[in-house]
Amino acid sequence: MEISKAEIASAAVAAQKSDSHLELRGAEILVKALQAENVKYIWGYPGGAVLHIYDAFYKQDTIQHVLVRHEQAAVHAADGYARATGDVGVALVTSGPGVTNAVTGIATAYMDSIPMVIISGQVPTHAIGMDAFQECDAVGITRPIVKHNFLVKDAKDLAETLKKAFHIARSGRPGPVLVDIPKDVSFKKVPYTGYPTSVEMRSYNPVRKGHGGQIRKALQLLLAAKRPYIYTGGGVLLSNASAELRTLVDMLGYPCTNTLMGLGAYPASDRKFLGMLGMHGTVEANNAMQNCDVLLAVGARFDDRVIGNPKHFAQNERKIIHIDIDPSSISKRVKVDIPIVGDVKDVLTEMIAMIKESSTKPDANALGSWWETIEGWRVRDCLKYDRSNKDVIKPQYVVETLWNMTKDADTYITSDVGQHQMWAAQYYRFDEPRRWINSGGLGTMGVGIPYAMGIKLAKPDAEVFTITGEGSVQMCIQELSTCLQYNTPIKICALNNRYLGMVRQWQEVEYEGRYSHSYMDALPNFVKLAEAYGHVGMLIERPEDVEPALREARRLKDRTVFMDFRTDPTENVFPMVQAGKGITEMLLGSEDL
Repeated sequence: MEISKAEIASAAVAAQKSDSHLELRGAEILVKALQAENVKYIWGYPGGAVLHIYDAFYKQDTIQHVLVRHEQAAVHAADGYARATGDVGVALVTSGPGVTNAVTGIATAYMDSIPMVIISGQVPTHAIGMDAFQECDAVGITRPIVKHNFLVKDAKDLAETLKKAFHIARSGRPGPVLVDIPKDVSFKKVPYTGYPTSVEMRSYNPVRKGHGGQIRKALQLLLAAKRPYIYTGGGVLLSNASAELRTLVDMLGYPCTNTLMGLGAYPASDRKFLGMLGMHGTVEANNAMQNCDVLLAVGARFDDRVIGNPKHFAQNERKIIHIDIDPSSISKRVKVDIPIVGDVKDVLTEMIAMIKESSTKPDANALGSWWETIEGWRVRDCLKYDRSNKDVIKPQYVVETLWNMTKDADTYITSDVGQHQMWAAQYYRFDEPRRWINSGGLGTMGVGIPYAMGIKLAKPDAEVFTITGEGSVQMCIQELSTCLQYNTPIKICALNNRYLGMVRQWQEVEYEGRYSHSYMDALPNFVKLAEAYGHVGMLIERPEDVEPALREARRLKDRTVFMDFRTDPTENVFPMVQAGKGITEMLLGSEDL
């Protein structure tokens, strides 16, 4: 058949067009964007609005998709991955209930400033606002719990939007960013000219470098202090500034504390570390916070669980230096004297250089006297418990035994939320950063197993333990199925006291022992449940069996092991600061109740 001149001309134009630019579907552009961002894993759950995206994933082999059993777990697993690695975690959910199921995970990451990109499907653009099947306003719902969010209405904007999303998520104060993609946008073919190499956003330019004059003023104050204290939070870990913090503390010889989110930033085994501070902090850490004359706050936000009652905290005169990447966090709860806005790593580096150049040294006599006072508080041994008890397993003993066994190994500890979380923070002495993965700001039950799954994929040669309770663990226990499918052999230590322990403790202290709905009458057989999911289950009921069980679990390197430790149901977390009290008004044991 003869080809007409018009057809030849048309074919030539088409060939020229394909040479000048590629045409790709929105879903394919999304995959290329994730590849350009060097994304290795994405956790998700398919549904109608994201099927074009899943089809694009099927055709590539550089990004591993992990099929979770619930969207909440997808976001938690991506979150745990981000916390352990410092990379941006990525999750993918469908529209409607897919997004709403992900909300808890997004809020969890937002409260702890974790870099994440969440991709959500949306109904087609023409159906938005029409109450279409599985429609919800993802942008409106997530606005209060994200650093930023986008609704992409044109496939041409996808590459640039993804570039912005990753930039916003990882820069400045990190946080989750949601990108909502309507189904027709993911299907439409548009010209693709490549992924942007840089991004410019006129309205978003976070400051990294601290003001030199402010740092110099802070240093003068710090070196002249009689009772100095260094108070550090999760910002040190987020900016990968642990080495700089350790250098600063060691140069000055000052006492140091970490918040719950900052544990591991300074080695717990070092004598200058006073332990965690706050509601369940040590006597020495809390008293030093209240009685210091110069406080250096680094990447911390003076939250209610740390300083207790602000009026009580303000009773003692002290000068406060506050270093933070987020200007809105400075003087938000506590008025500070010297604010320094900047990246913690950059500011500490400059501060260390100034100390080396300075001829001024800390007052050795005053510092010696301050340390004597601190040692007087430390000798009270506020974390003591009944180690001689042979009748019932003390939960602290499980954590302490695990720490003794794994402290020299490459180990990551995740936890859920409750008493077990506080015991893990108190008795597992973290010497390295990013090894303690827990939900601090939102206090989300159920994060432990998904966090551990995310970490195990990122760190396959490390040992990953989840310390949990029989209440928390049931909130995402279906992810044991994901552990089997993707071969992430984690070890689960359930401190099973048959109560929602922290609720029960507050009811004992504040509500005269009226235990309203804090006791669980119908718990599953966790051993059989673990086995039903294809894993190993262990029941441990005697103190002498704790160490052998942990050793056996560690020996089973390639298996997920669920250890059901039947612990003392009456044990409480001490020290404890009651709501509305100051941080030095601590209950130290049952004798104070």
